[in-house]
Amino acid sequence: MFFRQIFDDKLAQYAYLVGCQQTGEAIVIDPERDIDRYLDLAESEGLRIVAVAETHIHADFLSGAREFAHRFGTKLYLSDEGDENWKYEWAKGGDYDHTPLKNGNLFSVGKIEFKTVHTPGHTPEHVSFLVTDRGSGATEPMGLLSGDFVFVGDLGRPDLLETAAKVEGAMEPSARRLYGSVQEFLELPEFLQVWPAHGAGSACGKALGAVPETTVGYEMRFSPAIAAARRGEDEFVSFILEGQPEPPMYFARMKRDNKLGAPVLGDLPSPRKLTSDELASLGGAKDLVVIDTRSNRSEFMARHLPGSIYAPLTKSFNTAVGSVIVDETTSIVLIIDEEDVDRAVRDLVRIGYDNLVGFAEHETLERYLEESGVGVSIPEIDFSIVKELMAGTGGRVLDVRNASEYGAGHVPGAINASYTRLPDYADRLPAEGPLFVHCLSGARAAVAASHLAREGRDVQYVNDLFANYAASSPVEKAEAVPA
Repeated sequence: MFFRQIFDDKLAQYAYLVGCQQTGEAIVIDPERDIDRYLDLAESEGLRIVAVAETHIHADFLSGAREFAHRFGTKLYLSDEGDENWKYEWAKGGDYDHTPLKNGNLFSVGKIEFKTVHTPGHTPEHVSFLVTDRGSGATEPMGLLSGDFVFVGDLGRPDLLETAAKVEGAMEPSARRLYGSVQEFLELPEFLQVWPAHGAGSACGKALGAVPETTVGYEMRFSPAIAAARRGEDEFVSFILEGQPEPPMYFARMKRDNKLGAPVLGDLPSPRKLTSDELASLGGAKDLVVIDTRSNRSEFMARHLPGSIYAPLTKSFNTAVGSVIVDETTSIVLIIDEEDVDRAVRDLVRIGYDNLVGFAEHETLERYLEESGVGVSIPEIDFSIVKELMAGTGGRVLDVRNASEYGAGHVPGAINASYTRLPDYADRLPAEGPLFVHCLSGARAAVAASHLAREGRDVQYVNDLFANYAASSPVEKAEAVPA
């Protein structure tokens, strides 16, 4: 059996290529939308991808299942569990080779057998797959492709239908379904390997480990979430719902599109390289967004094109863009070095931003700003002068960390609005006076400040560690509430 885990470090997502080397057939589990990576890997190993399976309707990226089926007629294995509101409507309504799966259903790719296990909680339709290598003579499964059910050291969060997809009242029932799934997990053989769909950095859980795989026995012994489940259902529900980070704005779109059908991508977008003269039409434009990927946020604050969004090419790039650009059809221009364009394009199409119309290199931007003089700035301050500025201006501190971070300690009187949901939290912000925007280190606040400035808010960016404030000034501990 060929087995390869394929990692996306921005979304902390694992897809899996599993192949039968005797027949040359392979399946991809939970692929992302730019499927050429999986095709190239399979070809290099002498394998042919004949099937795609998914563990659930994803919230954090656009699936590549439809891309495979539309372009190559690839066979689909998709869950038919859960209620009628969470079915793969695009597969049911399309002319695809589609096998709907119920709990206990078996299917094979070559001599590799997959057994469907309904594991609801993260989502109602969620399934996992027990994998048995019949070609080697095995009579028992080797491992569990657990999707967003079991992670290393954590479980998939059960609140997303409510917090991201806005299904009112779904959170607690989902947590109780997850509790039931854990009880069945505890009955599995301890030797089974567990291959999750996400690792550390994913917003699909709150405490995911960085190790890429685990075992049933290890999780039974050392997972805090499973330990909570052993203490009883009510305690588990409280534990699993507490402290979950606010999901990025784009999660709701991913749920919608993966349910109804992600647009077929085909070739990757190829944004055109722009000259300094062409940048003149971009500043302040309302029909497009300039995403400035410079690594130095102070340079951005000092001078940038009017209306630019700051989103450096770090591991949080997808989250930053997906949190503040609500309309996925928006035309996007990147400020980026040419060698990084392909990487950024892949990052953006994975969360549904396909309208990438152009890019300008950092050097081009600097030349244009120097020659034209049209650049704008956002004042940059540190915590040492925030109190003084507030007293003189009547401004407010805006804390864009997660609600759990805010609750653990914040500037007295600060407003909390997580940067991942800023457009949703606009009504928390006062209409008048400046906003002094901070986070833990300054990274999230830089994205938030650029978005708020684009929206016409009077902002000042606090480029400072919150620890510096807490070391010398009092903090409040309370739940986040709207202003």
